[in-house]
Amino acid sequence: MTLDIVMLVGGLAILAFAADRFVVAAARLSRRWGVSPVLVGALIVGMGTSSPELLVSVLAAVEGELDLAIGNVVGSNVTNVSMVIGVTALVAPLVGSAKVLRREGIAMLLAVITLGVMIWDLELTRTEGLVLLGGMAVCTVLIVRWSKADAAVGVASLEQDTPPEVSVGKEAVLGVLSLAATLAGAELLVRGGSSLAAAMGVGPAFIGMTVVAVGTSLPELATSVAGVRRNESDLVVGNVLGSNLFNALAVAGSASVIGPSTIAPNFRVGAIAMIVSAALAGWFALTGRRVVRWEGMLLVIGFIAFVLLTYTEGAAPR
Repeated sequence: MTLDIVMLVGGLAILAFAADRFVVAAARLSRRWGVSPVLVGALIVGMGTSSPELLVSVLAAVEGELDLAIGNVVGSNVTNVSMVIGVTALVAPLVGSAKVLRREGIAMLLAVITLGVMIWDLELTRTEGLVLLGGMAVCTVLIVRWSKADAAVGVASLEQDTPPEVSVGKEAVLGVLSLAATLAGAELLVRGGSSLAAAMGVGPAFIGMTVVAVGTSLPELATSVAGVRRNESDLVVGNVLGSNLFNALAVAGSASVIGPSTIAPNFRVGAIAMIVSAALAGWFALTGRRVVRWEGMLLVIGFIAFVLLTYTEGAAPR
């Protein structure tokens, strides 16, 4: 078990560092090219911070561990809108653009509901995976189009934050190397998590929805806290919305296409938690276009309740 823990912790550490460096490189390149903050947040940073989830879930699906793969997706989505937004709001009230919340927020909620409906019968097929991937392609086109309306404002603000001497070549190389390191960390995480689940007598679904999900969500947490401290609210909101959208459609879709299979019964609890947490965070944000500290505390408490409920409702192996 000691080796399993070392692999798990080592994989998480590599993921956190390498994914963070990948996001920094992607954000700098995007800002250097003058795209809008929403596009950077929802597509570049949001999808970039979800690269650990993608790699972990794809590797798990290749190895026949669909429970671990989908557990990672469901748990990460719950973690993003409860722990990540909650902790970020505790640092400083999170203010979101009403336009962004309506557009990207509704798209994210629909994606989460679609995934929740698909996993309710405790089976994910290759056809369902292809539908999810098709949805991701449509959402990507929509987000790019939406960002054009904000381009003028976005370019102005981003030029203030990004020094003109950023080296495109250097950042591109660092981005590729960071992505490779992220892949190595994901491999360690999958192997360590699977072995640890067996050694502890719990199912891979529980490990995926808790330990692995929190670990792969560390880049979102670090990016969001740093963003809100720099008053980059649109970047933070876009990061979380984009990450959940990417998880629900691209990550779950890829895993389902690669390794379609039945999944554990406790995913029904996860599906409900995923939809409710996304709707609750959206409600907090829309009612006053911000998430204040007491609301952030409620979201963090909700995350703790999700972990406890996931364990009591079905941590044992199938």
